[in-house]
Amino acid sequence: MQTVDLSAEDVRALNGRLHALPADTNERAWRVVNPRGAHAVAVGLTQPLDIVVEGHVGYYCAGMNEAASVVVRGHCGWGVAENMMSGTVRVTGNASQSAGASGHGGLLVIEGDAGHRCGISMKGIDIVVGGSIGAFSAFMAQAGNLVVCGDAGENLGDSLYEADIYVRGAVTSLGADCVEKEMTVADREKVAALLARAGIAADAAGFRRYGSARQLYNFHVDHADSY
Repeated sequence: MQTVDLSAEDVRALNGRLHALPADTNERAWRVVNPRGAHAVAVGLTQPLDIVVEGHVGYYCAGMNEAASVVVRGHCGWGVAENMMSGTVRVTGNASQSAGASGHGGLLVIEGDAGHRCGISMKGIDIVVGGSIGAFSAFMAQAGNLVVCGDAGENLGDSLYEADIYVRGAVTSLGADCVEKEMTVADREKVAALLARAGIAADAAGFRRYGSARQLYNFHVDHADSY
C-alpha cells in the first residue's frame, strides 16, 4: 500500500501520481492521511484503484470517478462523486450539498446524512444514504436510483424525469411533477440489492417509492403555474 501524507504533499501532486499510473501497475492500494479538508482529492481516476482517505475532505472529492473505489473515513464537502461514471465512492460520515451531482453510473454510499440537492441531475448513478437528505434532492434527476434510509427535505424530486427515489422515513414535501408510486415486488428486490451492495442494514419493505408524474415533459399552457 502506498501512503501519501497531505501535510507534506499537495493534492495536485497526489492526483498527478494517481493519473500517471500505467495500466499494468501493481500499485493499486493507496492510503491518504492528513487530508485536513483538502478539495478535489482523488478526482478523475480511470483505473480500478483502491483509495482510502483517513479524515475529512472538502469539495468535489472523487469527482469524475471511473472504476476506482474511494473510501472517505470522515465527512466531505460539496459535490462528492460529482459526474461519477463507475466504481464506488463511500463516505463514512456526512456529505454536504450536491452529493453525486450529474452522476452517470457507479455507486455512491453516504453512511450519514446528505445535504441539499443530493443526486441533482443524476443520470444513472445509484446513491444510498444511511441517514437523511436535504431539500431539492434528485432535482431534475434523469436516471438512476436514490435510496434514503432516513427522511427527505422539501421539494423532493422536483422536475424529475425517470429516476426512482426510495425513502424509508418522512418526506417534507414533493417537488413539481414528483408523486408517490406503487412499491412493487421488483422495487423491493431492487432496494434490497442496493442496500446489500452498500452494506447498510435496513428492511426494503419499509421504503416508499417516488417518481415522475410525467406532466412536465411537454409544455401545456393550462399547466403554466406548475413550471
